[in-house]
Amino acid sequence: MSQGKRIVLASRPVGEPKPSDFRLEDCPIPTPGAGEVLLRTIWLSLDPYMRGRMSDGPSYAQPVPIGGVMEAGTVSDVIASNNPAFAKGDIVLSRNGWQTHAISDGKGLTKVDPTIAPISTAVGVLGMPGMTAYTGLLDIGKPQAGETVVVAAASGAVGSAVGQIAKIKGARAVGIAGGKDKCAYVKNELGFDDCLDHRDHDLAAKLKDACPKGIDVYFENVGGAVFEAVFPLLNAFARVPVCGLIAHYNDTQAVAPKWAPSLMRAVLTKRLTIRGFIVSDFAARHGDFLRDMSGWVREGNVKHKEFVTEGLESAPAAFMGLLKGANFGKQLVRVGPDKT
Repeated sequence: MSQGKRIVLASRPVGEPKPSDFRLEDCPIPTPGAGEVLLRTIWLSLDPYMRGRMSDGPSYAQPVPIGGVMEAGTVSDVIASNNPAFAKGDIVLSRNGWQTHAISDGKGLTKVDPTIAPISTAVGVLGMPGMTAYTGLLDIGKPQAGETVVVAAASGAVGSAVGQIAKIKGARAVGIAGGKDKCAYVKNELGFDDCLDHRDHDLAAKLKDACPKGIDVYFENVGGAVFEAVFPLLNAFARVPVCGLIAHYNDTQAVAPKWAPSLMRAVLTKRLTIRGFIVSDFAARHGDFLRDMSGWVREGNVKHKEFVTEGLESAPAAFMGLLKGANFGKQLVRVGPDKT
């Protein structure tokens, strides 16, 4: 194989991304220099945060430049190495982005042990999404036995882990997901106490019935109408970890909702804790996360589901679908064959 492929950002989306915002390009496979390794992408992770990287507004990270390779976490195979820390055949967690091959000087690469779990989990339940769930829930949400934890996007990579960890900690877990199939999976397969369809026009009333003692922890990754249903049910001293707002990622302008004053009054009178976070805030907890989560996965206490599309060229459509909830589980693209 002498040619590689990459997908670059062709234009900044206005509202929902569209196919013309991306461009698939052929490119030569690079040759590693002194101290470098050549990586072949096996698994490409697609995550909602990437929508923010497509915009050039103020954020916690630099945007992808026009013509630049779309940013993403990847699981890669070392196919050539001039770096003594890595050998040909090593599997590594990397940030190759949306491309088949990449050069690395070894900084930031982490070896993946394929004997612990399938290597795809390094960008899923044992990777960034799993650690987002673990640290956001345990370090900010701090669920106590007997409390009620509600999580939106409960069938997704982050939400599914949140609810299962809440159950491990003795809390009651109520999920919100999109559609009967996803709700059935969350309740019957993942073991949540209940799961409600966010498309239900009676969501607010049904959520109140599902949470008769109110809500002590709400893990926020959606926003919009789901938060509006949750907000009145928050108990005094409730905690709200905020890791995403997918319902608003395609908004073209920020407008304060009409209920913003009511929210701020509740923050005061109920002494609510609402804290946004980025998973890197808790980098020091990575060892704890890997120890606990790998054990829970091995013991069957945390289950996970993957939603896979085939080939790098499928990434734009898969990403656009992800923002609309088309995925059922962790969204992955299989870019190349897994030789482990």
